[in-house]
Amino acid sequence: MQLCSSLKPFVSMLWITVFSSAGCKADPVSCRLWAQSQLSGLSMTGDFVIGGIFSIHSYMRSEQNSYTRPPPHPQCSGSMDFRELRIARAMEFTTHEINNRTDLLPGITLGYQIRDSCAAVPMSIKAAFQLANGVESVFNDTDSCSKSASAAVPAVIGESGSTPSVSMARLLGLFGIPQVSHYATCACLSDKLQYPAFFRTIPSDHHQAAAMAKLVKHFGWTWIGAVRSDTDYGNFGMASFLKAAQEEGICVEYSESYYRTQPRSKLERVANVIRRSTARVIVAFLNAGEMRLLLEELTRQPPPPMQWIGSEAWVTHPEFLKYNMCAGAIGFGVPRSVIPGFREFLLDLSPAQALESPLLTEFWESSFSCSLKGSSGGSRKCDGSEDIRALQNPYTDTSQLRITNMVYKATYAIAHAIHGVICNDTQCDKSATFTPWQILNQLKRVNFTTRNGYQVSFDSNGDPVALYELINWQFEKDGSIDFVTIGRFDSSKPRGQEFSISRAIIWLGGQMEVPVSVCSESCPPGTRKAVQKGKPVCCYDCAPCAEGEISNKTDSLDCIQCPDDFWPNSHRDSCLPKPVEFLSWDDTLSVILTVFSITGAFIAVCVAAIFYKNRISPIVRANNSELSFLLLFSLTLCFLCSLTFIGRPSEWSCMLRHTAFGITFVLCISCVLGKTMVVLMAFRATLPGSNAMKWFGPPQQRLSVLTFTLIQVLICVLWLTISPPFPFKNLRHYKERIILECALGSAIGFWAVLGYIGFLALLCFILAFLARKLPDNFNEAKFITFSMLIFSAVWVTFIPAYVSSPGKFTVAVEIFAILASSFGLFTCIFAPKCFIIMFRPEQNTKKHLMGKVPSNSF
Repeated sequence: MQLCSSLKPFVSMLWITVFSSAGCKADPVSCRLWAQSQLSGLSMTGDFVIGGIFSIHSYMRSEQNSYTRPPPHPQCSGSMDFRELRIARAMEFTTHEINNRTDLLPGITLGYQIRDSCAAVPMSIKAAFQLANGVESVFNDTDSCSKSASAAVPAVIGESGSTPSVSMARLLGLFGIPQVSHYATCACLSDKLQYPAFFRTIPSDHHQAAAMAKLVKHFGWTWIGAVRSDTDYGNFGMASFLKAAQEEGICVEYSESYYRTQPRSKLERVANVIRRSTARVIVAFLNAGEMRLLLEELTRQPPPPMQWIGSEAWVTHPEFLKYNMCAGAIGFGVPRSVIPGFREFLLDLSPAQALESPLLTEFWESSFSCSLKGSSGGSRKCDGSEDIRALQNPYTDTSQLRITNMVYKATYAIAHAIHGVICNDTQCDKSATFTPWQILNQLKRVNFTTRNGYQVSFDSNGDPVALYELINWQFEKDGSIDFVTIGRFDSSKPRGQEFSISRAIIWLGGQMEVPVSVCSESCPPGTRKAVQKGKPVCCYDCAPCAEGEISNKTDSLDCIQCPDDFWPNSHRDSCLPKPVEFLSWDDTLSVILTVFSITGAFIAVCVAAIFYKNRISPIVRANNSELSFLLLFSLTLCFLCSLTFIGRPSEWSCMLRHTAFGITFVLCISCVLGKTMVVLMAFRATLPGSNAMKWFGPPQQRLSVLTFTLIQVLICVLWLTISPPFPFKNLRHYKERIILECALGSAIGFWAVLGYIGFLALLCFILAFLARKLPDNFNEAKFITFSMLIFSAVWVTFIPAYVSSPGKFTVAVEIFAILASSFGLFTCIFAPKCFIIMFRPEQNTKKHLMGKVPSNSF
């Protein structure tokens, strides 16, 4: 492999620019010596050497630049991360395992160069330059690239963090050298336009963020807090989560960020925000370093019990199990795995082997508190009695091989890519030359299963299939906390089925109950959410549904209008059929009106019987007994026609009630009008030369009654033909019930019927009024006048009462008007005659009736 010579000046300038701040002078010799002094890692030669960059130390120390002398060298400080050393040695183990295989790269020996980046961008870039170009090749004064051909690596595994990986990916992408990260999860690295040579064996945070949002939604938490590392990992991860949370209807009370190098005041401010918050669930997208500092700060003044939701960077980190405030924490981690032979490889380390590498030397001396190179700084000399198998630290703990397995898969992926470039079916050519772009293209096509059963492949973005375990921190019987797998997330499954919880017992918030974290309690059915002004959508008031509306589920955003024939129940959570109201037979008012109606009809029949029995008496024969019987018959019908207004309206009853009422009343008024005209004609006939009775005898009287009645019949026929009355559901008067009534059909027809009755009544009144002072001891005209006054008064007051009475009372008013007017006519016309017949028989004589004693005037 060769770097193009045209890129050599550019790379040299970039190298000098980066490391001028690191303390080496801008000349090749001093920079070469300084860079060689920084080569502290693990290495093995081979036909092809794979690079590896890991954050074995967590911090980089750099003195303040005085600008009067060259800047000091950046150096790793702090204690070694034994867990990260174990992860780095997984690359070493996998390389040896591949070299011992005959089916993968047969006859080829893979080597490795492992560097410590100290989780710092400058050190990561330095290590990437070393691996990509070799220390000496960049600063060689010759124009040949021959030395870089032996020093450059075909691919690089690393880095452990997202931010250093971004810087490395930009650099290595210039040369097309593939970078396969085992722990950089930032979703930004899936952008192939910016990072064309980047791959990873750990899923992108895009999937983890979506899974965390589904987890929060699953437990009904809608009010949460969020804290993140102020790095590419935390910022991009939290941005993806907040977007997914918004889609799930989750609100965030606060979103704070912190990075370990920021002032302590910033950390205290973040801790105080957590302590004062009302959200009982906190989503922590933090690196292990920031999480450690945050928990230490919170321990000083513990907040109320909280439910922690962790990202994969810390939720499976054994170091945090000592913090009881995180008991019940839940989050997603890469699946735990078993790598056969790996533990034996880690424990197969002697003092002599440790001396071969500065990293292993530091590990040995830190683990056993002794010095391999002799006594120094008060430490005793290691005497060989140290037993690495007795160690209990993250280096020897292989119970949680998660990220370690990602390195295992990454190393195998690169080996398969090299195999695909230099090998045919049976053998490999170790002298083959190839470019990094060939390895990159081959990585896009790898698809295999590792010896421990894990599938390895990359999509078009260089990402693997997202597979997570849902981890819950649960108390054991001895009181300790341990990781328990309670579910899974698999992005390869159909949409909506990726997330599953398989374990029944879950510890949340330090107890076996699901904590509640909401800004507002759920709105019960019958109410809707009313968002509080200036607050997130999860903060709301529960407003009762408006009149005529319901909500039949919890947390309804809007209420539903009930159909026209339905009305909400008292809780406004369901629509019930509206009660239908009409003047039914079992109604108390109906019973009363029915009694009066039947009583009136019965009295009319009784009077008719009395009149028939005394039909030859003078008082019966005095004024056309035939019209009297016809009047009694019509009054009986008037009393009975009121019954047609009672009961459930139907098409026939609606047509019958109005026409029966109109025709019977016209018949009644026609009879009264006939009797009035008889009185007038009778007295006019006594005048000399008058022959009025000749023209108004019984045949003419019958004809006049028939004529007046037929006119009303004609009006009713036209009304029923053109637009008849019909049953109608009145929804306007009452919202909560239906008034079943008879619609008029044609209002003109209805008022024509009433108007005709009124016209006849008015005519009868005028004639009776004119005849009121005619000489007679029994002047029937004055009684007819009284009856017409009562009739008119009833029907004049009926009109406003009819219009303003709601529901069934409209019908009751109409029945009352019919009965009142009928009783008025009956009482005024027949009561005096019955009184004389029954109680004053001595006055029931022709002589008395024709007496000259004038009747009292009104």
